[in-house]
Amino acid sequence: MTPAPGLSRIRIGSAPDSWGVWFPDDPRQVPWRRFLDEVSDSGYEWIELGPYGYLPTDPAELRAETERRGLKVSAGTVFTGLHHGPSVWDSTWEQVSRVAALAQSQGAGHLVVIPSFWRDDKTGEVLEDRELSAAQWRELALGYERLGREVRDTYGLRIVVHPHADTHIDTEDNVTRFLDATDSDLVSLCLDTGHYAYCGGDNVKLIETYGSRIGYLHLKQVDPVVLAAVHAEDLPFGPAVGRGVMCEPPSGVPALQPVLTAAQSLGIELFAIVEQDMYPCEPDRPLPIARRTRAHLRSCGA
Repeated sequence: MTPAPGLSRIRIGSAPDSWGVWFPDDPRQVPWRRFLDEVSDSGYEWIELGPYGYLPTDPAELRAETERRGLKVSAGTVFTGLHHGPSVWDSTWEQVSRVAALAQSQGAGHLVVIPSFWRDDKTGEVLEDRELSAAQWRELALGYERLGREVRDTYGLRIVVHPHADTHIDTEDNVTRFLDATDSDLVSLCLDTGHYAYCGGDNVKLIETYGSRIGYLHLKQVDPVVLAAVHAEDLPFGPAVGRGVMCEPPSGVPALQPVLTAAQSLGIELFAIVEQDMYPCEPDRPLPIARRTRAHLRSCGA
């Protein structure tokens, strides 16, 4: 295969998610030292923190462990339910401040913010309405603008909101409604290619239409055959991952080359962090996939 033209503005990385890590502590997950060893061995330079508490939370220890493996941190991640309004602000900020402070201490520039799920990720129990009311949309927009301002002013980080399956920011209609309702100076998007495809969106179209709002990428693919069954059975996201709905590139959709080319054309520096949801998975499975995925991205010019 002839390598694609270089994508000089795209910085590639990976995350604990690609090693089957969803929780701070779980016996079915690989130990954090093994993750760091293997992500470095796979050829990646950038990582995310993953769930708070999985990697060391002492800044000096974390810096020492990453630096000796040639790794750097691009972002931390938090989950929020800001459509509930001011009543959840204090608990939200308590969580955000821990993660943002650790990310800042490692030189990261971003905080990935994922909306809360409307149904339980494991059991499928419906926790709240699938659709937001007009009042909840207003609270959501105001909450994210406040969060963007506070995180920027306090920690110097930019929030990038992550559309996600089984949340209220998922489909093209909901993603564009959210973008239209929020201040571009305060709120950018973490476009997860797999989740957006999972929910029926066209990644390249979104980049071309809302390019100024794209602040970060997660690279992921879905298996269209498994996805069709997931939608037919209305499966929650957790069981869908267990069936293998998120698959190894380049076997799924969307094709990553057009996405990366569209992102490069924006003319800005962007992180593109590989995530392949695999929780739970056998401990020897992630490393070979990571190596093959990195090779595929090199063939795409990344």
